[in-house]
Amino acid sequence: MAKPTHRSYSRYAREAAGLFGLMIRNARIERGVTVAEVAERAWISRGLVQRIEKGEMGSSIGAAFEVAAIVGLRLFEAEPTTLTRHLSMERDKLTLLPRTARTGTTKVKDDF
Repeated sequence: MAKPTHRSYSRYAREAAGLFGLMIRNARIERGVTVAEVAERAWISRGLVQRIEKGEMGSSIGAAFEVAAIVGLRLFEAEPTTLTRHLSMERDKLTLLPRTARTGTTKVKDDF
């Protein structure tokens, strides 16, 4: 299947990405760090940093989180040890859930 050339996103998702990008940009400017310095520290291109700051939806979430960490933007209101505990709790919760909500498919008898 061919990759779509354009993907539509909900208004909420676009606004959230835009807010996240602006928060990153403001944190970078407050710290007096240039786009080139952030790009070098994150091992990404300056263009990607600029796209993240613009809130473009095609940017890698991993790169965006790394840029946020570099400029000192805290994504969650918790200490690192608390984040680790929450991550562990969510993983434990997933292990208790069934892998799929569907029951197994039955084989169709098509031999006549």
